[in-house]
Amino acid sequence: MTGAPVLGPPRDPITRLPDFGRFSGRTLLRYYRGELAASTAVNIAYRGASAIWVLTSVIQPIVLIVVWRTVAGPSGQVGGYTADRFVTYFALMLLVDHLTFIWLMWEFEWRVREGAFSPLLLRPIHPIHKDVADNVSYKLVGLIGIVPAVVILIIAFDGDLSGITATGLVAFVPALIMGAVLRFMIEWVLALSAFWLTKVSALNNLYFSVRTFLSGGFAPLSVLPVTIGTVATFSPFPWSQAFVVDVAMGERTGGEIWTGYGAQAAWIVVALILLRFVWSRAVRRYAAVGA
Repeated sequence: MTGAPVLGPPRDPITRLPDFGRFSGRTLLRYYRGELAASTAVNIAYRGASAIWVLTSVIQPIVLIVVWRTVAGPSGQVGGYTADRFVTYFALMLLVDHLTFIWLMWEFEWRVREGAFSPLLLRPIHPIHKDVADNVSYKLVGLIGIVPAVVILIIAFDGDLSGITATGLVAFVPALIMGAVLRFMIEWVLALSAFWLTKVSALNNLYFSVRTFLSGGFAPLSVLPVTIGTVATFSPFPWSQAFVVDVAMGERTGGEIWTGYGAQAAWIVVALILLRFVWSRAVRRYAAVGA
């Protein structure tokens, strides 16, 4: 935050939760349709940058596949995973990570410092709606590169698809949607730290490291030591990624899937309460020039 404030405390509606009830379903639909069209046009216009981002996203799974295939060996297992199952796990993790990640914790610092939040706060609709639309648009455009990458990884490294069934894929869809909602809300709350901190990159890096480890991004949770695996289970992180991948691979079935859905729903409620608490206090601190 810099300079003399030109924007006072926001009016009451802005400090509330994203309130879908203030607008009719048809109005919200028109809003999201317009935002999605605008965001998609931007993503297509900067398709080179999007392609580079997608390409860099593939590097980590390739490294992890090579490492864990070497650890498991041609006929061995680690944590119940064979070399070929590791391939499938990290290929699907690439897809799930793409469909659940957000980048806003890296952007909020700039928004606050440069005053880019001002026009968003003056709109009659909560700023989170625009971020939701931008994220959905980017993910849909990015699938053009991510889906072929997943297929190529599975074919090139001989992934094992034997556990994937039609039932598992059906169960995968709600797990993926709730995982995306959960991760979006947690990381949107984290992004709000920019209202109190001048530099948030160190906090973001710490969060990214812990989240990637506990979410199963570096290894399946069954590979981790029991204590760390237990800690991860009681955190929100694996429910947005590892659980979703496990459902698709058939590692979770029956009651385990319903238990996972319940954990996802419970963490979404917690994140929603946290979002309301932090947002209402964060926006009152906002003062910036520019924009």
